[in-house]
Amino acid sequence: MVKENLIFELETVGLTNLIRNYVDYNLWTNITLVNWLKTKPKKLLEKEVISSFPSVVLTLKHMYKTQGYWFAIINEKYDFDPEKDLFTIDEVMSCLVEQSAQIADYVSALTVKELQEPVLVESPWFNCEFSALEYIMQFVNHNTYHRGQLVSIGRQLGFTDAPMTDYNFYNIMAK
Repeated sequence: MVKENLIFELETVGLTNLIRNYVDYNLWTNITLVNWLKTKPKKLLEKEVISSFPSVVLTLKHMYKTQGYWFAIINEKYDFDPEKDLFTIDEVMSCLVEQSAQIADYVSALTVKELQEPVLVESPWFNCEFSALEYIMQFVNHNTYHRGQLVSIGRQLGFTDAPMTDYNFYNIMAK
């Protein structure tokens, strides 16, 4: 019984550390991409190209709003208005990084129990009940998907110097 409890404790500590590292990675990579994008002409960041979101700025707005939606799901105290429009590219980039930092701080303070606690979501699009941990993984994976799109959009705009933002790179080189 003692051995089983120790294994369980080690597994939950490992899981907690992993998810905290994951949101720290999300913050780092959002900062890294925003800093890269800040070196580009703003007109190009608003230029439409063929993609699921047709510009850098629209992709960033989507990332901000979706990340905020999921953060409000796991943190009822987070006051998020999905209808608020961010008008400038500087606003969007700043808000995405600030929100990512708030998430990293919030998640670092969660207990194992809080991470594993089920959270009910009832929306016009779907109903589900998963752990806070799974919702965190959802929006970090979602951001990763769109960060890849940002690099692809950048290539269409002539940007050939995208930074390395792989999770493994973060763990080995960036931490």
